[in-house]
Amino acid sequence: MRHTLFCCCGILSILSFSACSINKMAINAMSDALTAGGGSDVFAGDPDPELVGDAIPFAIKMYESLLAANPHHQGLILTTGSLFVMYANAFVQGPAEFLPSPQYREREAAMDRAKRLYLRGAGIVLGGLDRKYPGFAAAEEKDLGPFLKKFKKADVGALYWTAAGYLSAFGLDPFDSALGRRVPLLLRCLDRAYELDPDFNRCALDEFFLIACASLPETMGGSRELAEIHFRRALEKSGGTLAGPYVSYAESVSIPAQDYATFKKCLDAALAIDVDADPSNRLVNIISRRKARILLDRAADYFFLDDGGDGEEGDDEGWDEATSGAGAQG
Repeated sequence: MRHTLFCCCGILSILSFSACSINKMAINAMSDALTAGGGSDVFAGDPDPELVGDAIPFAIKMYESLLAANPHHQGLILTTGSLFVMYANAFVQGPAEFLPSPQYREREAAMDRAKRLYLRGAGIVLGGLDRKYPGFAAAEEKDLGPFLKKFKKADVGALYWTAAGYLSAFGLDPFDSALGRRVPLLLRCLDRAYELDPDFNRCALDEFFLIACASLPETMGGSRELAEIHFRRALEKSGGTLAGPYVSYAESVSIPAQDYATFKKCLDAALAIDVDADPSNRLVNIISRRKARILLDRAADYFFLDDGGDGEEGDDEGWDEATSGAGAQG
């Protein structure tokens, strides 16, 4: 009897262990499938931004639930965190930027929400990097060297989305001193990412450096010269098929410089992009073209224009140098 009881207990233990193992295998298999290359085209290639904007929150919560069950899966960590950052940028901050003045309370609330989403996404991805490189999340800039040497090409995506989230949050709240202290560290991480894979996501790093270098003060790494360099590189790498670099240059460089002529040329070039020429970037091109149209329609909010709608002449030589050989349209 005792022998039979021990056998039954042993069998139950084995079955329980097997069920647990099978469950973990199933979760891992699902995690791998949901984070495999190509799945992002379901969103990125969609021609309907509203449909995608409505769907992403559900996708985020699904990935969060799966991540809670499989917290060490680097693919899930990166996908979940990056979805937070992308959603905050395209569907929270983006629309809020163009709310009319009477809706300033709604705008402030949306910007606050965007900042929280940026921080949430960046924190998730940073946590994944910290699992791979213990101590990285708490590292100060002076302690960063050893970590930079350890990073590999496979870490570029995580470095990009961590920096994108935190720097975008800082852009919304430049008086956040805690974020401000992180900026030099984040820029060094992006520099390392650029060394490892300068063509990551075609020209994603160049476009990000274009915005950062144009927006930050020189004391924090800003540089108009570097912004121009990364603009040219972004156009070269995209072959003139992405509207984003043109819109980023118009907004980040031309408006502060009060260069209406180049502002208009950039946005006209963005509007000339064929969104169906590059299906994998259809959604981002549609969103960028919408932003280009709004910026053009509201040019008088950013420039002193004469009655004919013209501002001061811009630097045509600089524009020609930036767009030559890049396949730019417009």
